Amino acid sequence: MRQTIKQINQLVFKRSVMDFFFIAAGVIMAAIGLKGFLLPEDILDGGAMGVSLLIHLVTDIKLSVLIVLVNLPFMILGAKQFSVSFAVKSSLAVVALATLVYVLQFPPITSDRLLIAVFGGFFIGAGIGLTIRGGAVIDGTEVLAITVSKKFSLSIGDFIAIFNILLFGFAALIVDIETAMYSMLTYLAASKTVDFILNGIEEYIGIMIVSNDYLEIKETISVKLGRGVTVFKSNSAYENDKHVMVDKEILFCVVTRLEVTKVMLEIDKIDPESFVIQYPIRDTKGGMIKKRPMQ
Repeated sequence: MRQTIKQINQLVFKRSVMDFFFIAAGVIMAAIGLKGFLLPEDILDGGAMGVSLLIHLVTDIKLSVLIVLVNLPFMILGAKQFSVSFAVKSSLAVVALATLVYVLQFPPITSDRLLIAVFGGFFIGAGIGLTIRGGAVIDGTEVLAITVSKKFSLSIGDFIAIFNILLFGFAALIVDIETAMYSMLTYLAASKTVDFILNGIEEYIGIMIVSNDYLEIKETISVKLGRGVTVFKSNSAYENDKHVMVDKEILFCVVTRLEVTKVMLEIDKIDPESFVIQYPIRDTKGGMIKKRPMQ
């Protein structure tokens, strides 16, 4: 049932409050990662943050200024590619981070460069991930990557990888190889933390099943395993290496990564010759993702 205007306004307000707390927490985490870990030992990160750190290391320009200047073109690009509200939120987040980096006095936690690289990356990644959850960015590299991927054959992941390879290559030439290696470790820790925050522990897997015993498989997944199943209709298929016009039913369900083996076992019990496709899903909303209580 469609919600009333009052309910919609309450929903928008609640979402805005959540976004604010996500962004605020993200900015604080990133500032701790920079001032408490990376800056004291001159270790870099990837992306726009890494560019800012590298320029600061070479020129001694204040990092707070560089964070704003380096991200400014990405914010303008974000306004064109996404929306003005996205650009405004991201710009405010970047300015808040730059302000914290300027005023925050955080004593170095450790002098062990390995710990600094790992935990610095963790805090930076947590900051970036939380900010993205709030609908903004504090590192504009992904905005550029999305723009480039629309115009060229490079994927977003490929562009980010190439960008960071060039960045760490410059760091090895301009600074030293050891710093570049620690910086790569920082980037890996940060990227894994971002993935964890955005995707969570429970990674979802989509499963598509083509089988003549689809009714029994559907019943088993729905009743025995307590998962939602959607049935798609197909009126053309290949059977026995021959294209035929035949009605087919395709089952689709979403389970967590830990439940895939259980679902595959039940499918094999019913039809070991069934055609099954699995693929990762970033997130889900609604439906029977959590197992329903059995009556």
